[in-house]
Amino acid sequence: MCAAAIALLVLGTRLSLLPGLGDIFGEKTHDRSGPAVLKSIRDMSRYEAAAGNFQVVVDLEKDTKFLPDAIRGSRTLYVGAGTVGASVDLGEVANNGVVINKDRTTAELRLPHAVLGKPTLDPDRSYAVSKQRGLLDRIGDFFSDNPGSEQAVNKLAARHIGEAAKESGLTQRAEKNTTAMLRGLLVSLGFKEVTVHYGDAGR
Repeated sequence: MCAAAIALLVLGTRLSLLPGLGDIFGEKTHDRSGPAVLKSIRDMSRYEAAAGNFQVVVDLEKDTKFLPDAIRGSRTLYVGAGTVGASVDLGEVANNGVVINKDRTTAELRLPHAVLGKPTLDPDRSYAVSKQRGLLDRIGDFFSDNPGSEQAVNKLAARHIGEAAKESGLTQRAEKNTTAMLRGLLVSLGFKEVTVHYGDAGR
């Protein structure tokens, strides 16, 4: 029974390669997902003032001692593309973080430094270039519920993108953009001079 099923599967694969016979064993995709459920809502006070687009090529290789790569091992070449945002939390400004003169012509603000958000990978721009797996790994994938999982390379790509964001000057750009936004807003309200400092709120 098992041999007959395997033979039928192999036959179906072969026939699908022949012109005009692919529709016999053609695949159909059905989306039976349930509706998305709202779990929680958070009020946001962060002003996302800058975002960077990054790309990294991940070359991840896993070896096993005393076994050749053809038997046990894997190597994945993966292109990871994603974004990192930098924001300033305007809600962290203490009461003495805003100083306004009596004539309401000058304002001095002290804000916390901009911080980086978590890297977000873009599935439409991230893809595996090549995958090499040993015989035992391919057999394991055959019986796995998640064959060819890219979780490891996704995490590695996100980590490298996060490290690149730290060196990119993104937070400095976010603080510059936040200053420009606040100055434009307060000048439109009648202030003549607006000064923005960044550091620990309330100091």
